[in-house]
Amino acid sequence: MSLFSAPVRRGAGLWLGLGALAVGLFAVVLARQPELAGDPETVRRLHVALLWQSLLPRIATALLAGAALGLSGALLQRVLRNPIADPSTLGIAAGAQLALTLALAFAPGLLAWSREAVALAGGAAAVTLVLSLSLRRGLDPVTVVVAGMTVSLMAGAASAALVLARGEYVLSVFIWGAGSLHQQNWHSALVIGSRLALGGAAAALLLRPLAVLALDDAAARSLGMALMAVRVLVIAVAVWLAASVISEVGVIGFVGLAAPAFARLSGARTPRAVLVRAPFMGAVLLLFADAVVQATAGARGDLIPTGAMVGLLGGPLLLWLLPRVAPHAPPAAASSAPVRRLARPRRALALLAAAGLILGAAMLTLGAGPEGWSFAAGDLLADLLPFRAPRTVAAAAAGALLGAAGALMQRLTGNPLAGPEVLGVSAGAGVGLAVALLALDTPDTGTLMVASAVGSLAALAFILAMGARTGFGPERMLLAGVALGCMGLAILSAVFAAGGWNTFLLLGWLAGSTDKVGAGEAGLLVLCVLVLFAPLPLLGRWIDILPLGAPMARALGVPVAASRLVLSLLAALMTGAATFFVGPLSLAGLLAPHLARLLGLVGGPLFLFASALIGADLVMLADWLGRNVAYPYQIPVGFFAALVGGPYLVWLLQRKGASHG
Repeated sequence: MSLFSAPVRRGAGLWLGLGALAVGLFAVVLARQPELAGDPETVRRLHVALLWQSLLPRIATALLAGAALGLSGALLQRVLRNPIADPSTLGIAAGAQLALTLALAFAPGLLAWSREAVALAGGAAAVTLVLSLSLRRGLDPVTVVVAGMTVSLMAGAASAALVLARGEYVLSVFIWGAGSLHQQNWHSALVIGSRLALGGAAAALLLRPLAVLALDDAAARSLGMALMAVRVLVIAVAVWLAASVISEVGVIGFVGLAAPAFARLSGARTPRAVLVRAPFMGAVLLLFADAVVQATAGARGDLIPTGAMVGLLGGPLLLWLLPRVAPHAPPAAASSAPVRRLARPRRALALLAAAGLILGAAMLTLGAGPEGWSFAAGDLLADLLPFRAPRTVAAAAAGALLGAAGALMQRLTGNPLAGPEVLGVSAGAGVGLAVALLALDTPDTGTLMVASAVGSLAALAFILAMGARTGFGPERMLLAGVALGCMGLAILSAVFAAGGWNTFLLLGWLAGSTDKVGAGEAGLLVLCVLVLFAPLPLLGRWIDILPLGAPMARALGVPVAASRLVLSLLAALMTGAATFFVGPLSLAGLLAPHLARLLGLVGGPLFLFASALIGADLVMLADWLGRNVAYPYQIPVGFFAALVGGPYLVWLLQRKGASHG
């Protein structure tokens, strides 16, 4: 009898094959070294120098950085009990990018002193903030995840706003943000390698606590584990590994998420097996991606940065493997504190609706102008309505759609990180927009909207086809959506790193804006709300029962695959409609369900409609602030949505704890 199952043998063969292919590609790169004129001995020395001081350090850095990110992701997924957690979950990359953007804009001398130190300080500051916000809840996994997600959104929105405001100074941050493995010596390899060795030793010492973390908190405490201390240690090791890579080579996403998933898909079941295989998977994945980057590089350098290439290659690989092996990820964490349900939820819904009406009235009548703030009435209001009314309606409708979509995804998957963008629809819209901007010289608004819609629909069709192949299992849907989203974001990262006039248009769309919405578009958004919200009251039973798990749902007579298909389709259509008109404001879909839950508005359609109202209020307030705070300049809606909703969510977490009910 073979010691290894057929899936395990196939998985090992696949990864060994990828490694061998990467080595072959590097051999091709070495064989096509540029011809240099001059003395033969001098030319030989130059080639030797290129080999020993550039190519070999780059190979070593790729292997070590991939292994470090894979180990970091495995540790975080275990301690946070979340199969889609990765180093970006705790705000490391977003904090580092914000620190670099601030330095480029206001203190470039800091970068001349040490770019790596600035990035490391930014990432460390973000993680410190996340952990300090979670201490009162004993570093409960859901609280850490939600706090990390919120800090990431706020830091990312602040970076985007700075780039749009001072793009001539800080646009180069996108090159770093796309991840590049260019090396001139062995410094990065030695730094990452030494920290990987220490991190690996620490992970080995934490193997037993990591195994106990698979249990719930009560069982872990009964075995004598100091939960907070263990979580702090594991998170510290994971953060240290990821921050080391980010500070040396920039942001390389997807590896930390994908490597543990590949380890589980190859047959790893125990914490020890995942921690051993994930670094290997990460190393091979990053080496293969960088080999492709170098093999396809032209005379002007890399066509696509390595960080973007990882998503382009790793995404399809993950999608191909998902249906073949049953995944076994750590269960999503549940908070130890139950949510307090409101005694009169209808009154709370009425108050949220009233708040929306008040915000709508303020958006129509109150605003900044050339002579300062003014209240519009009479003829002035009539003149302003054609401009303000469509934006107000679009903000409310888009926020409602995204809030409901996020609630559906979190309810369907039982995962607090699930949001509208998890289905990859937003990333598909961005790719469609990027293709139109690159293919056409001066595309008009209508052309850009059609391109965005085509991208969204293509992503939707693809993710539903994948779901049909895998029975619409929640974890597989999450991983498939994340993989598709990473592929789309990789393409956008490559466009950003290349620069050009279209970079600002793409960034403005990604940051979210309602300034191009007219009366017709606002009317279509309202129609989408009416059509897509109509079936929700009829689906209340499914929404209540599906989070109990597939066996229980089947026992209660719920058609699991069909119900997941319908709810996923609704969430995707809601996301696509909102993204089509106002950009990917998916953070409203992430924040609104958590706010609704923490306010006590839980249970079936009530939770969905509360999330929709909160999303509408959040986007309306963000749009109004973005139009007026820096008049005549407009600040992206996404920045204010994170700035307003993020702190309030964190404050509620501090008071009540979190649950994904």
